[in-house]
Amino acid sequence: MTHPARTGRPTRTGSAELEQRLRQAAFEVFCDRGFEAASMEEIARAANITKRTLYAKYPDKHALFTKILPWAMSSLQWDPPLVAVPEGDLRGELMMIAQAAVARAVDPSIAQLIRMAMSEARRFPEFAHAAHSMAWSPRLRSVIELLERHARAGTIVVDDPELAAEQFLAMVAGFPSMLAVFDLRRDTDVEQRHIEHAVELFLAGVEPRPERAPGRR
Repeated sequence: MTHPARTGRPTRTGSAELEQRLRQAAFEVFCDRGFEAASMEEIARAANITKRTLYAKYPDKHALFTKILPWAMSSLQWDPPLVAVPEGDLRGELMMIAQAAVARAVDPSIAQLIRMAMSEARRFPEFAHAAHSMAWSPRLRSVIELLERHARAGTIVVDDPELAAEQFLAMVAGFPSMLAVFDLRRDTDVEQRHIEHAVELFLAGVEPRPERAPGRR
């Protein structure tokens, strides 16, 4: 007599694949429908799982989106093109970071996630917090490390690298990000001109001057 095979508990690999499929499906449904219009039933169908399975993992839409937002923001990284920048070329490195930051800021998926986080920020403030922290943290860290390296070499004077890095990213990507939330985007040549101007302005603010020494303001 042949007995049906037992399914048992899913393996660790199977669970990981299920979670990945669920997150991707939820991300696509949220982007397509918006947080308010998206339903758990629709997400379950998109992920090809039962509602019971979905609710076992996430009790409601709020819990699911809170988990999806930081995952989506971190997984949608935009890596800068592999352009050779001579070692010590601060201007070149800042230009490359700036272009990557702008490209990420205007990505339609990123803009949609931020749009949803903003629309739900009053009811769920953690949405906006997650969107802000995940959008800025990796890029911010790279700028901080770059500024610290050049400050140690004496090529720039920066009293607070974290503050300077945040201001640099705001200069290059803050306004493009806001435009993208409203489905607007500058022409490529116009955006490049803004990036170049922001980089030159920032460099002028951190370059060493005779009357200026580290620790002095």
